[in-house]
Amino acid sequence: MLFSKMLIPTLRETPQDTDIVSAKLMIRAGMIRKLMSGFYEFLPLGLKALRKVENIIREEMNKAGGQEIVLPLLFPKDLWLQTGRWNVYGKELFRLKDRKESEFCLAPTAEETITDLVRKEVKSYKQLPFMLYQFGTKFRDEIRPRFGVMRSREFLMKDAYSFHADEADLDVYYKQMYDVYINICKRCGFKFRSVEAASGAIGGSQSCEFMVLADTGEEEIAWCNCGYGANSEKAESLVAVSYQEEELFDMQEVLTPEVCAVSDVSKFLNLPYEKFIKTMVYLADGSPIVVLVRGDYDVNEIKLQSLLGANEVVLADEQTINFVTKSPKGFAGPVGLKDVKIIADISVIEIPNAVTGANKKKIHIKNVNYNRDYSADIVADIRKVKKGDICPKCKKENLKFSRGIEIGHIFKVGTKYSKSLNATYLDVNGKENLIVMGCYGIGVTRILAATIEQSHDDNGIIWPDNIAPFEVVIVPINYAHEQTKEVTNKIYRELSAKGLDVLIDDRDERAGIKFKDADLIGVPYRITIGEKGLLNNAVELKSRAVDKNAIKLLSPQDVINEILKIYNK
Repeated sequence: MLFSKMLIPTLRETPQDTDIVSAKLMIRAGMIRKLMSGFYEFLPLGLKALRKVENIIREEMNKAGGQEIVLPLLFPKDLWLQTGRWNVYGKELFRLKDRKESEFCLAPTAEETITDLVRKEVKSYKQLPFMLYQFGTKFRDEIRPRFGVMRSREFLMKDAYSFHADEADLDVYYKQMYDVYINICKRCGFKFRSVEAASGAIGGSQSCEFMVLADTGEEEIAWCNCGYGANSEKAESLVAVSYQEEELFDMQEVLTPEVCAVSDVSKFLNLPYEKFIKTMVYLADGSPIVVLVRGDYDVNEIKLQSLLGANEVVLADEQTINFVTKSPKGFAGPVGLKDVKIIADISVIEIPNAVTGANKKKIHIKNVNYNRDYSADIVADIRKVKKGDICPKCKKENLKFSRGIEIGHIFKVGTKYSKSLNATYLDVNGKENLIVMGCYGIGVTRILAATIEQSHDDNGIIWPDNIAPFEVVIVPINYAHEQTKEVTNKIYRELSAKGLDVLIDDRDERAGIKFKDADLIGVPYRITIGEKGLLNNAVELKSRAVDKNAIKLLSPQDVINEILKIYNK
């Protein structure tokens, strides 16, 4: 392919309305253009990279026995009402009506549609198990689209669904799909971690995220050298602080007139955060509850919501706090609370002689102890982990923390959708059973952005060999020179014949401009052909990922052989 014949509108200046490196470089490299907030046009170079990612995923899915299908982008409201997600998805759901006033949504995910398809076609256990997958455009009305194609309102996703006779069969297949996703991440050249995750709006009993490690990642993940890993919504830990034996004193009210936050009361009483009980009032599906965590922890609302099986958990307003605790915000405590469910984090119940609010204005209580002075209806892990916490798996090392970009997520959804949509099969005895499901998603456009976030330098993108839009760029210093053109075309023909994507920069531009564009768009290997070099039957071979001074001088035939050896052709 000739550079002059392709639409590769590279830019020298960084676009002003971009917020992370991948967005800046994808626009500067002429891969994408922004149509409007959250919507991007893929240009030829970007589409070539996108298709290579898609092909890697397709190959791995097919190896796992997947069957590719295509589902509509428009879903009927009725299916979403049957699963209860029409309202749960909230404002992220793009909703519209046709000329008959029938309501629809643009696909944000496809659980309802795929389950509806399968319930119509599967009747017997003999048809199970199987897996269907598709590459489909998805739409989510993000409140604040950002980070280029990383969090856009339209994106390409591979979503897959497996169907089983029982949970045991799903367990086997879930492990197989876990390995498939590991292979995809490796083939894309990622430094990554697989971590336990909350199932969120998809639902189910277990899920795992695949996180590309990058400082710009939106999510924090906790991990340990023993192999444990979880995102911040799911991560667990052992309580790090061990309390020494203390004599338990009688409760004592303390006047704290100008302070209410733990940080302020801690200074006022000269006591560490670990001696405090934070008492917070929440609304779980509209009903008030009281939540207790140790003073140095925060409530993990995802864990709390999962524990309660609630659709929504939010902090209560001041009016509700006053109604429940009979005190203003900042002075709540568990002592004496009645007619409200109390949920305590496991870090709270071990605190001897704790400090907490007195449910009275400007007053706290010292020497509060669990079971003697207050109790909880539920004791569970409902806190966010933090630095210094101990790994729950090996129970030895402190957890480590990294930023990550989620590119894939797999779920055991069980019978959540088959139950609500009545997707059943007849077993060997003729008995009707619910189909058991697994769900496996991966963000195709997101993989491109994540790759660039992890692999770039000041000059541009550094593509891994497997997903680079072109593996090789040939830069003739003067393409009009007869011998230069002849050697250029020979190298191009032989490499292309072996299945490599090769770009010839035939433009009438200075060599420096060509080199800068080659680095910007991230082609893994650059072959430079000049008249002086050809006098010695030599061309230059440069790897994008290696130091800029690491240039090999090879004969035209040797450079062909070298490239073919690199790509095992």
